[in-house]
Amino acid sequence: MQGTKQLKLSCGLTHFPPEILDLADSLEILDLTGNALTTLPSDLNRLKKLRILFCSSNQFTHLPEVLGKCQNLSMIGFKANQIKHIPESAIPTATLRWLIVTDNALDAVPNALGKCPQLQKLMLAGNQLTALPASMANC
Repeated sequence: MQGTKQLKLSCGLTHFPPEILDLADSLEILDLTGNALTTLPSDLNRLKKLRILFCSSNQFTHLPEVLGKCQNLSMIGFKANQIKHIPESAIPTATLRWLIVTDNALDAVPNALGKCPQLQKLMLAGNQLTALPASMANC
Protein backbone atom coordinates (compact mmCIF):
# COMPACT_ATOMS: atom_id res chain seq x y z
CA MET A 1 0.00 0.00 0.00
CA GLN A 2 3.02 2.27 0.30
CA GLY A 3 2.83 5.03 -2.30
CA THR A 4 -0.97 4.79 -2.62
CA LYS A 5 -2.44 8.08 -3.84
CA GLN A 6 -6.13 7.15 -3.77
CA LEU A 7 -8.09 5.01 -1.31
CA LYS A 8 -11.79 4.14 -1.18
CA LEU A 9 -13.21 2.16 1.74
CA SER A 10 -16.94 1.51 1.94
CA CYS A 11 -17.33 -1.52 4.15
CA GLY A 12 -19.35 -0.55 7.22
CA LEU A 13 -16.43 0.96 9.14
CA THR A 14 -17.29 2.19 12.62
CA HIS A 15 -13.76 3.43 13.37
CA PHE A 16 -11.12 5.11 11.23
CA PRO A 17 -8.46 2.49 10.35
CA PRO A 18 -5.19 3.84 11.82
CA GLU A 19 -3.25 2.11 9.01
CA ILE A 20 -4.47 4.86 6.66
CA LEU A 21 -2.12 7.26 8.45
CA ASP A 22 0.80 5.11 7.24
CA LEU A 23 0.10 6.64 3.81
CA ALA A 24 1.05 10.10 5.13
CA ASP A 25 3.56 10.79 2.36
CA SER A 26 1.43 9.77 -0.62
CA LEU A 27 -2.36 9.74 -0.04
CA GLU A 28 -4.14 12.51 -1.96
CA ILE A 29 -7.74 11.23 -2.22
CA LEU A 30 -9.58 9.47 0.61
CA ASP A 31 -13.16 8.30 0.09
CA LEU A 32 -14.85 6.90 3.20
CA THR A 33 -18.40 7.22 1.86
CA GLY A 34 -20.97 4.67 3.00
CA ASN A 35 -19.67 3.70 6.42
CA ALA A 36 -20.82 4.30 10.00
CA LEU A 37 -18.08 6.72 11.07
CA THR A 38 -18.74 9.46 13.63
CA THR A 39 -15.21 10.85 14.06
CA LEU A 40 -11.86 11.23 12.34
CA PRO A 41 -8.50 10.97 14.15
CA SER A 42 -7.14 14.18 15.65
CA ASP A 43 -3.89 13.62 13.73
CA LEU A 44 -5.51 13.27 10.29
CA ASN A 45 -3.39 16.25 9.27
CA ARG A 46 -0.44 13.81 9.15
CA LEU A 47 -1.77 13.04 5.65
CA LYS A 48 0.22 15.96 4.26
CA LYS A 49 -0.80 15.47 0.62
CA LEU A 50 -4.51 14.90 1.26
CA ARG A 51 -6.45 17.10 -1.18
CA ILE A 52 -9.84 15.40 -1.37
CA LEU A 53 -11.87 13.84 1.45
CA PHE A 54 -15.31 12.31 1.02
CA CYS A 55 -17.18 11.07 4.10
CA SER A 56 -20.74 11.09 2.77
CA SER A 57 -23.40 8.72 4.12
CA ASN A 58 -21.80 8.24 7.53
CA GLN A 59 -23.01 9.31 10.99
CA PHE A 60 -21.10 12.53 11.66
CA THR A 61 -22.96 15.16 13.74
CA HIS A 62 -20.37 17.91 13.19
CA LEU A 63 -17.57 18.60 10.75
CA PRO A 64 -14.34 17.40 12.42
CA GLU A 65 -12.11 20.28 13.55
CA VAL A 66 -8.97 18.47 12.34
CA LEU A 67 -9.99 19.32 8.75
CA GLY A 68 -8.93 22.91 9.38
CA LYS A 69 -5.39 21.67 10.07
CA CYS A 70 -5.06 19.74 6.79
CA GLN A 71 -2.73 22.00 4.81
CA ASN A 72 -3.67 20.85 1.28
CA LEU A 73 -7.33 19.88 1.70
CA SER A 74 -9.34 21.55 -1.06
CA MET A 75 -12.43 19.34 -1.52
CA ILE A 76 -14.57 18.18 1.40
CA GLY A 77 -17.74 16.12 1.03
CA PHE A 78 -19.92 15.19 4.02
CA LYS A 79 -23.24 14.74 2.22
CA ALA A 80 -26.08 12.81 3.94
CA ASN A 81 -24.75 12.68 7.49
CA GLN A 82 -26.43 14.18 10.57
CA ILE A 83 -24.28 17.30 10.76
CA LYS A 84 -25.78 20.01 12.95
CA HIS A 85 -22.66 22.14 13.40
CA ILE A 86 -19.60 23.25 11.45
CA PRO A 87 -16.96 24.68 13.81
CA GLU A 88 -15.04 27.71 12.49
CA SER A 89 -11.80 25.78 13.07
CA ALA A 90 -12.94 22.92 10.79
CA ILE A 91 -12.59 25.07 7.66
CA PRO A 92 -9.18 25.00 5.90
CA THR A 93 -9.64 28.62 4.79
CA ALA A 94 -6.45 28.94 2.69
CA THR A 95 -7.10 25.91 0.47
CA LEU A 96 -10.84 25.09 0.47
CA ARG A 97 -12.35 25.02 -3.04
CA TRP A 98 -15.38 22.72 -2.58
CA LEU A 99 -17.55 22.06 0.46
CA ILE A 100 -20.44 19.66 0.00
CA VAL A 101 -22.68 19.27 3.05
CA THR A 102 -26.07 18.65 1.44
CA ASP A 103 -28.75 16.66 3.26
CA ASN A 104 -27.66 17.30 6.82
CA ALA A 105 -29.26 19.20 9.74
CA LEU A 106 -27.41 22.52 9.55
CA ASP A 107 -29.20 25.68 10.65
CA ALA A 108 -26.09 27.88 10.26
CA VAL A 109 -22.71 27.89 8.55
CA PRO A 110 -19.55 29.48 9.97
CA ASN A 111 -18.24 32.95 9.12
CA ALA A 112 -14.96 31.24 8.16
CA LEU A 113 -16.50 30.31 4.79
CA GLY A 114 -16.26 33.99 3.85
CA LYS A 115 -12.50 33.79 4.40
CA CYS A 116 -11.92 31.14 1.72
CA PRO A 117 -10.43 32.93 -1.30
CA GLN A 118 -10.34 29.69 -3.35
CA LEU A 119 -14.00 28.70 -2.70
CA GLN A 120 -15.73 27.74 -5.96
CA LYS A 121 -18.46 25.32 -4.94
CA LEU A 122 -20.60 25.38 -1.79
CA MET A 123 -23.44 22.88 -1.69
CA LEU A 124 -25.89 23.37 1.19
CA ALA A 125 -29.26 22.04 -0.10
CA GLY A 126 -31.30 19.81 2.17
CA ASN A 127 -30.44 21.60 5.41
CA GLN A 128 -32.40 23.96 7.67
CA LEU A 129 -30.64 27.18 6.76
CA THR A 130 -32.58 30.45 6.77
CA ALA A 131 -29.62 32.78 6.21
CA LEU A 132 -25.95 32.86 5.29
CA PRO A 133 -23.28 34.82 7.17
CA ALA A 134 -22.55 38.31 5.84
CA SER A 135 -18.92 37.23 5.36
CA MET A 136 -20.06 35.15 2.37
CA ALA A 137 -20.13 38.37 0.34
CA ASN A 138 -16.31 38.10 0.28
CA CYS A 139 -16.39 34.89 -1.76
